[in-house]
Amino acid sequence: MLTPELCYRALRTRDPRFDGRFFVAVRSTGVFCRPICPARTPRQENCWFVPSAAAAREAGYRPCLRCRPEAAPGSPAWTGTSATVARALRLIEAGALDEGGVDGLASRLGVGARHLRRLFARQLGASPRAVAQTRRLLLAKKLIDETGLAPIDVATAAGFSSIRRFNDAVRRAYGRSPRALRRRAPRPPAGPGSGVGPAARSELTLRLGYRPPLAFDELLAFLALRAIPRVECVRHGAYHRTVRIDGVPGHLSVRGEPGTNGLAVRVALAAPAPLGPLVGRLRRLFDLDADPLAIAEQLTPDPALAPALAAHPGLRVPGAWDGFELAVRAILGQQVSVRAASTLAGRLVERFGLPCPRGAEGLVDRVFPRPERLARARLESIGLPGARAGAIRALAAALASRRIVLDGSADPDATRAGLEALPGIGPWTAAYVAMRALGEPDAFPTADLGLRRALAGPAGRLSPRALEERAEAWRPWRAYAALHLWQSEADRSVPSAAGVRSRAAVPA
Repeated sequence: MLTPELCYRALRTRDPRFDGRFFVAVRSTGVFCRPICPARTPRQENCWFVPSAAAAREAGYRPCLRCRPEAAPGSPAWTGTSATVARALRLIEAGALDEGGVDGLASRLGVGARHLRRLFARQLGASPRAVAQTRRLLLAKKLIDETGLAPIDVATAAGFSSIRRFNDAVRRAYGRSPRALRRRAPRPPAGPGSGVGPAARSELTLRLGYRPPLAFDELLAFLALRAIPRVECVRHGAYHRTVRIDGVPGHLSVRGEPGTNGLAVRVALAAPAPLGPLVGRLRRLFDLDADPLAIAEQLTPDPALAPALAAHPGLRVPGAWDGFELAVRAILGQQVSVRAASTLAGRLVERFGLPCPRGAEGLVDRVFPRPERLARARLESIGLPGARAGAIRALAAALASRRIVLDGSADPDATRAGLEALPGIGPWTAAYVAMRALGEPDAFPTADLGLRRALAGPAGRLSPRALEERAEAWRPWRAYAALHLWQSEADRSVPSAAGVRSRAAVPA
């Protein structure tokens, strides 16, 4: 628990480990800041510590122009927000309150609107609408500072319904117009998105912050091994993929920025589109809102995990750009090698995917097909066995009808049960989807052969029941324990001539 005394000590020392975990609203100035703000530390009696930027804004405080609250790392899952609030935040990020009110949001979550408002007030200190408005505003400020987008394109990208609403919101929050903020901001670095005109409208570069350490090379290696040909690839130390945001196609690349605790994201879209959902997907794909030091502190006491944690500090659980894409890729990987699964995925995209502007030197040029397209597709034509083709069609039909959703907004236990009820999807696949697509930090495939082998003792591999009992001590971070054990198995195995490690150590 973060007491006011602990928060003030973190503020005085500008401890970066607390960046994003709380904000400080300063009564004497009417401004709210990050704990790492370079301004002179205010007196303790003038500080009010709040769990979110939305709470400070709803109380009438203005965002600091020096420490830029919009650049803070996202709040980690372990700060105590309930599963319902976490699911609501994902829907808000995707624009749920742009399409309907709080009543509609609550209905999608299976709770009452009054109860949802109480949860937000208790855990975030702000209403759902205030959270949505603050997210739009902070993203707009980020785009003003980091890109050369024209104001009207910033408004669109940040999710404002009109340029007038955008201008009014910025003036109320910062006491000056968007153009005045742009004049005082440092000039963006040269390159795409740094100037004005058509190029700046379609290409831009953003920075996504995180709490260090981040094992970015390990993340890239994990994604590279499972990349779907023509949809994604890892090349020259960066991750590249095609995207479709609000119907607008394009592509992006993500690379590390050494020494900055940030990732540089270059986005190229065919037209301006809301960027909030894109940023949220990338933060989940690279698990940027985790606090690796806090997780390691709880897992290190286990002697089986301690060496792996020390060897790969900052190892994250790779997420998924799209839950359906990840689930199909997992089904394709059943009972075949990782290389064979990638070949099948490439055939599927070639036959059923949609064309997209080329990126990454022409290596990515297709968008993964939507569920509606695969629900009736003749998947046997790409060489799939009938049972596996039927499993993908059943999954696609369930998502197309919204009997199952894989955007993290539904109850995870119900989602896993729904997946396991489909033909061809067992507990391992459902747990793997929960880990990566749903972002469940405690998801754990107890039947996984690699995990059972990693913890083998004199009597041999652990049974699934024994593994489940052993993993109880790792809650609620069993997904992170699984990643470290898989990584330790990969470290011990000998690469083949093709550079592919053993199937048991490398899940699909």
